Amino acid sequence: MPTILNVAYPLAPVGPDAIGGAEQIVTLLDDAIVRAGWESIVIAAESSVTRGTLVSTPLPDGPLGEDARRAAQERHRAAIEAVLRQRSVDLVHLHGVDFHRYLPPPGVPALVTLHLPPSFYPPEAFRPDRPDTFVHCVSRAQHAACPRGARLLPPIENGVPVDDFAARVRRRDFALALGRICPDKGFHLALDAARRAAVPLLLAGRVFGYAEHEAYFHREIAPRLDALRRFIGPVGLRRKRRLLAAARCLVVPSLVPETSSLVAMEALASGTPVVAFPTGALADIIEHGVTGFLVRDEREMAEALRAVEALDPARCREAARARFSANRMTGEYLELYRRIIAGRGSLWPQ
Repeated sequence: MPTILNVAYPLAPVGPDAIGGAEQIVTLLDDAIVRAGWESIVIAAESSVTRGTLVSTPLPDGPLGEDARRAAQERHRAAIEAVLRQRSVDLVHLHGVDFHRYLPPPGVPALVTLHLPPSFYPPEAFRPDRPDTFVHCVSRAQHAACPRGARLLPPIENGVPVDDFAARVRRRDFALALGRICPDKGFHLALDAARRAAVPLLLAGRVFGYAEHEAYFHREIAPRLDALRRFIGPVGLRRKRRLLAAARCLVVPSLVPETSSLVAMEALASGTPVVAFPTGALADIIEHGVTGFLVRDEREMAEALRAVEALDPARCREAARARFSANRMTGEYLELYRRIIAGRGSLWPQ
């Protein structure tokens, strides 16, 4: 029975109600490992929820500045060392953008999943100076954007539990935007487009304690809120499912190349079309004019918010079932785990 140690980003809890995409993927992998009859160990921030064995590390008090990051990384490093010293681990799977800060010494093979745009990572992330360390991306678009010479396995594209988003609720008139509230996500543009289109919009998500994120919320989000454009804060999984199923559309106004978009996949699984900028993998996820609209600016976004009623929810659900299954994704990860544990040298593309 293999033992897999998943290591999440130190500053974001994992679990069914996780905000970030990487944390949601860790949750799905932990569940799949347990269902396969393997042993799952997860190192993650306190308040995380796992099916396997959770080794939690404390979250810092106060603002999430550089000192807090460094302290959290050191706690993660110590937790990894303790687990490897006390348990027989077959594979370490790292997910944090700062994984290079706590990559364990050579010994147990390591898999690194890059969840964020390649520009967010230092050069050494793409060719780790450690034997038996394998790096891969979560979409073809992200893989193609990596630096020339990066040593990468083929991507494993993200997926979502499609059937869990099949709720049938009454469709409402509001548009929905959902995610971490930070400048990269461009939610102020969604609010502007909704006002231009005279469409109600609900913005759901968490403002993490980074100075830049809090400043963005107070400078760009709060002044744009009114009776029809509302910020409703973080939502748990059950409420997220209801909101996605009820919304006229999901709006994804990201200003950086999205490596994937789990919430866009969840929206399609709910029968809800997606309006988005064609950044990164979003251009591959959304079929323009069928499962949503790819737009270039606020004006086109406003037009799309009014036009989504013409799209067929059934086509959205069909696309999600065909392309974005979590079972497909976790099956590919389990097979990769097996291959790494059994014989690692043959993994690299010829």
